[in-house]
Amino acid sequence: MKNTDFRRADALDALRGLAILAMLLSGQIPFHTNTLPDWMYHAQVPPPTHQFIPTLPGITWVDLVFPFFLFAMGASFPLALSRKIEKGIPLWKISLSIIERGSLLGFFALYVQAIRPYTISAAPTVVVWLDALLGFFLLFPMLARLPDSWPMWLRYGAKTLGWIGGILFLALLRYPDGSGFLLTRSDIIIVVLTNMAVFGSFAWLLTRTNIPLRLGILGVLMAIRLSNMPQPVEGWVHQAWIWSPIPWMYTLYYLQYLFIVIPGTIAGDLILRWINNPAKEETQRWSTSRLAGVVALMTLFVIMVLIGLKIRLLVETTLFAFALCALGWKLLQKPTNATEQLYKELFLWAIFWLVLGLFFEPYEGGIKKDRATMSYYFVTSGLAICTFIAFSIIADVFKKKRWLQLFIDNGKNPMIAYAGINNFITPVFALLSIDSLLTAAAITPWLGFVKGLIITLSLAFCVQFCTKNRIFWRT
Repeated sequence: MKNTDFRRADALDALRGLAILAMLLSGQIPFHTNTLPDWMYHAQVPPPTHQFIPTLPGITWVDLVFPFFLFAMGASFPLALSRKIEKGIPLWKISLSIIERGSLLGFFALYVQAIRPYTISAAPTVVVWLDALLGFFLLFPMLARLPDSWPMWLRYGAKTLGWIGGILFLALLRYPDGSGFLLTRSDIIIVVLTNMAVFGSFAWLLTRTNIPLRLGILGVLMAIRLSNMPQPVEGWVHQAWIWSPIPWMYTLYYLQYLFIVIPGTIAGDLILRWINNPAKEETQRWSTSRLAGVVALMTLFVIMVLIGLKIRLLVETTLFAFALCALGWKLLQKPTNATEQLYKELFLWAIFWLVLGLFFEPYEGGIKKDRATMSYYFVTSGLAICTFIAFSIIADVFKKKRWLQLFIDNGKNPMIAYAGINNFITPVFALLSIDSLLTAAAITPWLGFVKGLIITLSLAFCVQFCTKNRIFWRT
């Protein structure tokens, strides 16, 4: 029977779901027009040309989605790994499970890129769309958590057939340049997530009782980074920076994203402690108006920082951010229960990361996603905490979980969402001529955005169906 005395981190799933759906939506925004505002794209690839400008500072909402996902990933490590520790699983077995998870994600990075219809052909035909669908559905027996009620022989048989089918599929595919499967053909986003899943998990496992030591890892990583960017300094540190035993999957450069994942693990520690506190103990709480004020404040933080850094009102943005920090500190004083104590402690960390990021803003020519700057890592970590607090108040205090349900359900199944947008929704819409109808209707840039929104929501509801029917991918 489910124990209702203990909480669930639905807000963390909502944060992850928001990130994955916003990421997919950003990929559907039309790039062929110069009339959508520049804040609808990555800040470094603005309209009208959408050419990469590495010196252009600023961030947009599109630049938040990946760090929000990384932050949620980091926050999930304490929740997942602590359960294994509590069960008495030896650390060496937990370590093997981390490596196994990294291997699965590494394979996913190779597979999902290889089966995309526009990777297989620049002009997909019916056969290509069907191939893409086949590649997608083969992932279910490979990665799905099959029901325990199934006989063991059936579970192992289904997985074995899935893996055999997937490997054969990769071996038989041919691409426009005539090549077959290549290790260098991989999804860079999943490659980064693979590195974070492995190194972030080990970072938490080794420092789970020592947050200063965990912050020390960031100090060492920062020293390595400063020795190599923007101009490398020759020596053993630089050699470690460029060395890679598996260049298609790992370079030390990817570990910079620990600047987001490790702040996530610290938040995860606080969330874990809150989860383990019985919910029934909370008999008092702040007034509804006060809590609504906190939600508004957290939302304002995200909007204000994005706009201010994008339009380069740096002094005004910094001063306004400090004022909001002071207001938030005042609103979150004197918590009356474990949930409010969580919000207070999380917000103090949000202040720390935001202030650190704002002071780093002038470094490296201003905040940027590409190449990611120190300011980018820390500012986005702070904004992720603010978003989590807002979601948690809505779901856990106001009991309006249904407002976030689509995000929550997609956050529980992010890899199905990630693969499904290109290998399920796009082929199905093409085969049914829905894409042609949507394209014909998208006669203005904003209608093009509506088309992208329809595609993204269609995918989101499909993933929600999988989640509600307990169909999950193990990655």
